Amino acid sequence: MIYQVRHRTLLRYAAPVRLARFNLRLQPASWPGQWTSDYQLDVDPTPTIIESRPGGWPVQVARLVIESPIRQLSIESRFRCGVQGGIITPQDDDPAIGAVAGAALLDRDMGPTAPAHYLYAGARTPMLAAIGDWSRTRLAPDAPVVAAALDLALHIQSAFAYRPGVTDADTPVADAFAGRHGVCQDFAHIMVVALRLAGLPAAYVSGYLRTLPPPGMPRLVGADAMHAWVMLWCGPTRGWIGFDPTNGCITGDGHLFVAMGRDYADVAPMDGLFVGGAGQGQSVMVDVAPEEEAALS
Repeated sequence: MIYQVRHRTLLRYAAPVRLARFNLRLQPASWPGQWTSDYQLDVDPTPTIIESRPGGWPVQVARLVIESPIRQLSIESRFRCGVQGGIITPQDDDPAIGAVAGAALLDRDMGPTAPAHYLYAGARTPMLAAIGDWSRTRLAPDAPVVAAALDLALHIQSAFAYRPGVTDADTPVADAFAGRHGVCQDFAHIMVVALRLAGLPAAYVSGYLRTLPPPGMPRLVGADAMHAWVMLWCGPTRGWIGFDPTNGCITGDGHLFVAMGRDYADVAPMDGLFVGGAGQGQSVMVDVAPEEEAALS
């Protein structure tokens, strides 16, 4: 499946701000089963400096420096993306959780996708005993790793209420877990913590999800949004497999990978700082369209 993706962010400040420094993580990093082409980043006003570089994880970072005072900032990224690889399902010969946990400790790789990076607590993913107690029976050491992870994703989908607005990017995972509500970011963090407490390398993924309109209704341009899910290292043979706890599924050709890190802080689409005390407002427009539909619009 080939997609055309457009992501526009508009920031408005109540008073001029200056010496703005921003990090953008909007360009998809390289990932097996996916390719990206024709990437374009437009920023208005034009930055004094814009530098792009790979991050320490599978993430591409663009660093912007804007020295002139601004009241508004527009950022738009566009690209083509192809996703392939087929449907992933649990297999009879999948390794057990205990075996995967042991293999992760023996793996000597230290590259961006090395399992060692994703075994331990992060700033947004503390090892909460309450989550371990809640998930322990689903992640027994002798359970097949892919089937168990899928069962956990389905359990999170059914046990937690999807409620936009009750949490934000800074909500601690403990609060979302205690409230049994949140959005995709919260559910991905909860699943990451549960998997790591079972000794499994689990990563947080930022990307896009193709959404389908109700039957008989046209697709709404700009109505999509960024999405978050989990990558689980399932041993040296199976490798990394994506699980979406918001939708209770293994990821497929409707999930577009952008970046992977230890938690949201590593892959946030945008962060930074500026000089000034003004309040700000933000609006985001995302459009993920199959290429044949984009050509007709």
